[in-house]
Amino acid sequence: MNCKILIICVFILLFSASQSQEIDKQILDSLYIQEVEHKTSLQKVLHAEPLYIDLIRDLGARKGEKEWNMGFGIIDNNNFDRYEALIEYEWAPVDRLGLEIEMPFSFYYRPNNGNTPGSIPESRMESLKLAAQYTFLVSENFNTSLALGYIHEFEMTSFRRYSSSTFFNGNVFNPFFIAAKRWGNNFHTLLYTGPVWERSFDGYHRDFNWQINSNIHYMISGTRNFIGIEVNKEVYRDDFDMVLRPQMRLGITDQIMIGIVTGIPISREVQRFSSFIRLIYEPGH
Repeated sequence: MNCKILIICVFILLFSASQSQEIDKQILDSLYIQEVEHKTSLQKVLHAEPLYIDLIRDLGARKGEKEWNMGFGIIDNNNFDRYEALIEYEWAPVDRLGLEIEMPFSFYYRPNNGNTPGSIPESRMESLKLAAQYTFLVSENFNTSLALGYIHEFEMTSFRRYSSSTFFNGNVFNPFFIAAKRWGNNFHTLLYTGPVWERSFDGYHRDFNWQINSNIHYMISGTRNFIGIEVNKEVYRDDFDMVLRPQMRLGITDQIMIGIVTGIPISREVQRFSSFIRLIYEPGH
C-alpha cells in the first residue's frame, strides 16, 4: 500500500512540475510580447523576420528604431564559387515607416580543381540599394500586419572597370507587398512578394521576374530566438527556381543577434548548396 501511495505522489509531483513549466513559458511569452507590443500607445504586433531576404524594418516600426546588419555568405555554383558580403543600415524616421540603405558585394572564384570551361562573373559592389517600407495595417486582434514597400538599386560596374567605364550601369525596380501573421505566441508566418525589373542604361539589357518568398518560424518562449524556414521562389519567363533556407536566430546580448542560414536549391541547374550568416546590432532607442 505504501508503495502505491508513493507512486501516486511522485506522479502528482511530476504532473504539477510540468504544469508549472508550461505556465512559466506562457508567462514568459506574454511578458515578452507585451514588452514589444505595448511599449507605447502605438499598436505593433511581434513578427519573426526572415534572415536571408529580410524586411526593411520591423512591421509596425516605431519612430526612432534603428538597426545595423552585416552579412557574409558563400554560394557553391557549378562553375565557380560566389562569396557575398553586405552592410546595411535601417531606421524608422516616423511611426510605421522604415528606410534602408544597403551595399551588397559579390566576389567570384573558380576552385583549383574546377575544369569546366567558360568565364566567370567579375567581382563587384553589386549596387547601391535604397528602400522604403510602410506598414499600413496593424491588427492586434488578429495578430496581423500588412505593408507595402519599394526597393531601388543603382547597379554598379565591376571593380576592374572603374577606370574605363561608368560607375553605374543600370537600375533595378522592385515594389513589394508583405503580409505577416502570428499564430498564438510562438508560430509566425510571413509572405513577401513582388516583381523585379532590371534595365541597363544602354537600354539593351532588360529582365523581369517575380519573387515569392514565404516563411514560417517558431520563436522560443520568452526570447527573440527562433528556428524556421524561408522559401525563396523566383518565376522568370518559363523558368521556376526555388531555394529552401532553414535558419535560426540567436540573441547574444540585448542588442546583438546572429542569424545562420543554409540554402538548399530544389533544382541544381546552376546553384548548389549555400550558407549565410547575418550579424544584427540594434542600438538602444
